[in-house]
Amino acid sequence: MASPSIKVTESPLVLYTLRRADDALILGHRVSEWCGHAPMLEEEMALANMGLDLIGQARELYSYAAQVENAGHDEDKLAYLRDERQYRNLLLVEQPNGDFARTIARQFFYSAFADPYWRAMITSKDATLAAIAAKSEKESAYHLRHSSEWMIRLGDGTEESHRRAQSAIDDLWAFTGELFHSDEGDAALISSGIAIDPESLRGRWSETVSNVLNEATLKLPANDWMQKGGRSGNHTEHLGHLLSELQSMQRTFPNATW
Repeated sequence: MASPSIKVTESPLVLYTLRRADDALILGHRVSEWCGHAPMLEEEMALANMGLDLIGQARELYSYAAQVENAGHDEDKLAYLRDERQYRNLLLVEQPNGDFARTIARQFFYSAFADPYWRAMITSKDATLAAIAAKSEKESAYHLRHSSEWMIRLGDGTEESHRRAQSAIDDLWAFTGELFHSDEGDAALISSGIAIDPESLRGRWSETVSNVLNEATLKLPANDWMQKGGRSGNHTEHLGHLLSELQSMQRTFPNATW
């Protein structure tokens, strides 16, 4: 019998933590899909390490969300036994890998936000979130540096690499606005010093993105329309396919352990 889905009691702090955990889990899974397929051995190792970093962040955040919810769930149940609409990750991170340039552009857009976000969260009045942030910031700094260097190499490389990099930027740009999403639940956490206002990071993110793309001879899209929905559980068709693979073992063999 397949494992049934769980229902999570989403207090503001639980929901806030789950959103960040879901970002890390889904992007970590996407990056892991490059194992055995990366363009060179060095990049095979780099992508695998970034995927492991993200999965590690997800584990810590899920464990804390389970502790706060106090409903008998653990990190595995939160990761593997929720329905699609209960995932609150950014639409950006669930987008398919596509070619290497698209994977790098997706990582770059996310990391340009995650790096200053985790650095700011080190000052959180929630001791657990602050500790997670202190560890995650070191990892996100590397992710940003690595993806930035690749954006420059691809954009200022051959005609073909430039074309692919620009195409990736054009395709993914509409998903970047959701990085700065916040709602009423977040507002209470922000006012109490537990969370930080993502809008306060927009200037830093824009500066980082603009500087790297200028050096890469790439252009920001003129269209400023942005897609949203992931934070409220409304996803693209890609997440369902990803979850069917991600959850297959736990759903088929309930409570399986190594």
